Amino acid sequence: MSQEQAQTLYQTLDQAIGILQTQLETSYLDAFIEVGDDLIDGGQIRVENGRPDTEAVEKLTALYRQIKLNQLDEETIRRGLQLVLLKDVETDAIDANHQLTPDTIGFLVAYLASRVIHRDQLNLLDLTVGTGNLLTTVINQLAESNSVKINSFGVDNDDSMLAAANVVGTLQKHDIQLFHQDALDPLVMPKADLAVSDLPVGYYPLDEHAKQFKTAAQSGHSYVHHLLLEQAVNQLTPGGWGIFLVPSELFTSVEAKGLVEWIQTEAHLQGLLNLPTELFINKAARKAILMLQKKGGNAKQAGQVLLGEFPSFKDSNAVRQFTNQIDNWVAANIQK
Repeated sequence: MSQEQAQTLYQTLDQAIGILQTQLETSYLDAFIEVGDDLIDGGQIRVENGRPDTEAVEKLTALYRQIKLNQLDEETIRRGLQLVLLKDVETDAIDANHQLTPDTIGFLVAYLASRVIHRDQLNLLDLTVGTGNLLTTVINQLAESNSVKINSFGVDNDDSMLAAANVVGTLQKHDIQLFHQDALDPLVMPKADLAVSDLPVGYYPLDEHAKQFKTAAQSGHSYVHHLLLEQAVNQLTPGGWGIFLVPSELFTSVEAKGLVEWIQTEAHLQGLLNLPTELFINKAARKAILMLQKKGGNAKQAGQVLLGEFPSFKDSNAVRQFTNQIDNWVAANIQK
């Protein structure tokens, strides 16, 4: 992967997006989706009602010719697209629950997955796929480190996010099956061997719908991240793994007792790792990585739950020591 190539890809895409944003009088994200669809169609520019105009088409054609995706690896493409989506967060004032999972965290999720998943082929699911950055980070890292064939699935109730995820996945040459629905509605994709998600935090507004879940609140609105954890584990194969980004105070909330009771019934709580505070603007927004393994198959509760706090990523020696501890924990507790 070349950071310079990723930066060049971003700059070219950003110019094309700017042209279409002006021509179509649309948001930065919608212009990005339009550019992505053009590239997926081999650089074919769609013109409707005279927009984009002839001059803009000529500029776009020249820019598209500069983009040689077949000469770039998947991770370089993902990095370039990520820079575009980071600009979109600022330009379109994207809601916090739809913002990108930072690369540092995405790599940690992928690293943990690579240590506990040992398959030649697997089904991978993200119930809150958003623009697909976390999902494709995991796909790229697993494919590189484990040489595994991955069938991937993503769910989101925002059609713009799904359209962006389609662009992000397709331009990286990943065949991701995307589903536009409430992630808490019945799922129709195959069972997953691995589920990853950066879970949105907040309340689920449909109280009657929430009641079908064991993690639903006794009264009032239920926590959406609790319900999504349950839905994801329900969709796992026996012994399958879920690696989730959750609030670091997950087990101290007023609804924590019900969540713990559900986990004890359906899954093994294998790990909870707090992320460095430096990654978060305020302490209340701090997150942790939760590792659950669905009961069944050859799954068993680890003799010692993996607990801890990632050291500052600025301290490479401390990070290396911590990952060595994780590797030792996996060797002692997780069956291949």
